[in-house]
Amino acid sequence: MSWDDIVLLILAFFGTVSLLLAQVSDVLSRLPHIIRAWREVRRELGGGGGDSEESGFTDGARRRDH
Repeated sequence: MSWDDIVLLILAFFGTVSLLLAQVSDVLSRLPHIIRAWREVRRELGGGGGDSEESGFTDGARRRDH
């Protein structure tokens, strides 16, 4: 195994790791929105989807995505 092969393996490894970390970061940044959407779906399917005051609030603050 030559130095060229070793350098290519190191570059490939770190490129793969950086790509993996970027993907994990992207998924984690979207997770709060996914959880809110899932809770809203569960609330609608559970029959609690009326025009109650609670439906527009999450954690005591009015949602801004409407």
